[in-house]
Amino acid sequence: MDLDRFPRVDLGGYPTPLHPAPRLGEALGLPNLLLKRDDVHPLGVGGNKLRKLEFLLGAAIEAGADTVITFGALQTNHGRQTAAACAKLGLRCELVLTAKVSRDGDAYERSGNVSLDHLFGANVHVCRDGEETGKTYDRLITEAAAEGRKVATFPVGGSDGVGALGYVAAARELAAQLTGLGVTKARLVAPHASGGTSAGLVVGTADLDWLTLDIACVSHPVDEALDNLADLTIAASVLLGCEPPSLDGLHLDDRTIGPGYGIPTAETWDAVRLFGRTEGIALDPVYTGKVGAALVEWAAEGRFAADEHVVFLHTGGLPGLYGYAPEFTDAVSR
Repeated sequence: MDLDRFPRVDLGGYPTPLHPAPRLGEALGLPNLLLKRDDVHPLGVGGNKLRKLEFLLGAAIEAGADTVITFGALQTNHGRQTAAACAKLGLRCELVLTAKVSRDGDAYERSGNVSLDHLFGANVHVCRDGEETGKTYDRLITEAAAEGRKVATFPVGGSDGVGALGYVAAARELAAQLTGLGVTKARLVAPHASGGTSAGLVVGTADLDWLTLDIACVSHPVDEALDNLADLTIAASVLLGCEPPSLDGLHLDDRTIGPGYGIPTAETWDAVRLFGRTEGIALDPVYTGKVGAALVEWAAEGRFAADEHVVFLHTGGLPGLYGYAPEFTDAVSR
């Protein structure tokens, strides 16, 4: 898997840390629990989308783009990280955000990622629904053409074949770190939302039979997630010139989604508290909190052997806690 032939910008911060979590592991009965800290990055408060953006922005700049348009929910982590990366590289950033989650209030609408979007200089366009999102995008494209600017459009979450290459690279990085620690067999716990992260991991570990995946769906049920994952693994594999990996036997679980994307459950907040009080690490209520809840559930069910090395991929999302301030405050005061 030759990733060096793809255009790529250096956003710094890699490799991200991999370290043991003994107190959390003790609480879960997992003495060999490790945390892969993709939330720890010097740019834009960190997060998994920065790996995708290295390849997406590399391709955009090579094509001559000076403007990036991308999409997401109001509290999108991807939007915040895109804004930060564009600020670093001197690109114009247009964030087209849609009210996908049934939430309102000052904290959700103005705090968290939204504040950082503005801090990093993005032009933020808040839309009521998909129709308004489409019209806003068309207007931005027309304006850019009239002003002689060249646009690169990134999908939600940066999740396409190019974006997935970021987590092909991450899989190889993690494998090298585990090998350096003398680990010869491990399980990686990771999220599936827009799909680029999990697709990259599936492709990147396809020839590593000692590193297997357990994926928690945080936005879509398993059947939809599998369709999305199939499309993205094929797209990334085509770019790499390799056979798409089989998804047969891949463990996906959607039980911790709860009522839907962006709606935290009691188990989500329990996981946020547990990680915070055992390891001093913050999860977010949209992504990592739900994956944390899945880890807790799987450990209680005995999915992992007692001596197994289990790696939890922390994909970031800290600013989202402040977008959920009222519930967050209640949860941590218990």
